[in-house]
Amino acid sequence: MLIDSHVNLHAPQFDEDRDAVIARARAAGVGLMVEISDRLTTFEATHALAVAHDDIWCTVGVHPHEAKDAADLTAATLIDLAQRPKVVGIGECGLDFHYDFSPRDIQAAVFRQHIAAARETGLPLVIHTREADEMMAQILREEHAAGPFKMLMHCYTSGVELAKIAAELGAWFSVSGIATFKAAEDVRAVIRAMPADRIIVETDCPYLAPIPHRGRRNEPAYVGLVLEKLAEIRGWSADEADRITTEAFFGLFDRVPRPQ
Repeated sequence: MLIDSHVNLHAPQFDEDRDAVIARARAAGVGLMVEISDRLTTFEATHALAVAHDDIWCTVGVHPHEAKDAADLTAATLIDLAQRPKVVGIGECGLDFHYDFSPRDIQAAVFRQHIAAARETGLPLVIHTREADEMMAQILREEHAAGPFKMLMHCYTSGVELAKIAAELGAWFSVSGIATFKAAEDVRAVIRAMPADRIIVETDCPYLAPIPHRGRRNEPAYVGLVLEKLAEIRGWSADEADRITTEAFFGLFDRVPRPQ
């Protein structure tokens, strides 16, 4: 069974054919998808997708790009929304210093509220980090010292040192279509060093379509291509990659029941 741990099916790119995209994913063998919340204003749409489909679950959170519009966000709000059925994670949240769409201090403050919510609920934290390795490492170390929490370094493309620190703190890592890109050897080098029992796969659709679909809209149906590349990078057989990433997924998203 294929699992896509990070989809954005609520995105407008799917407005014309969302049901067909979901059907294609199932036809490709995708048995579970986690629909990711990127802002509270679209959480109702995100949650509705999960409620409407037995094989879709969801998270609640605010992407760092949107942090400026949620500067007053509290952990209590996230904790309250996380009580809804089929919410299995907190995020996507974190730091993005590449675009700086939100002020860095606000990104950090909003991120810490997500961490508090993850700690309180026991739900895994879905972390976005881009060109913010030093501050991300500082925040993760400080917050982990205040009390442990489960975390996923989603679509990890940051540096070796941050990966090492996150791994030491018990983080999981997800691999995306970027691993298939010709110029992404630095990403593949980090993937080779990730803890084997804490690696999962994702599409991050509609973004980051793997080769041979690069440059076009990504879909959950393509997650098998990511898994194939991960197997190649790690020297695993297809069956090993499937088994290892499936076990890692359920170890992280432990509110998602295993299909019978």
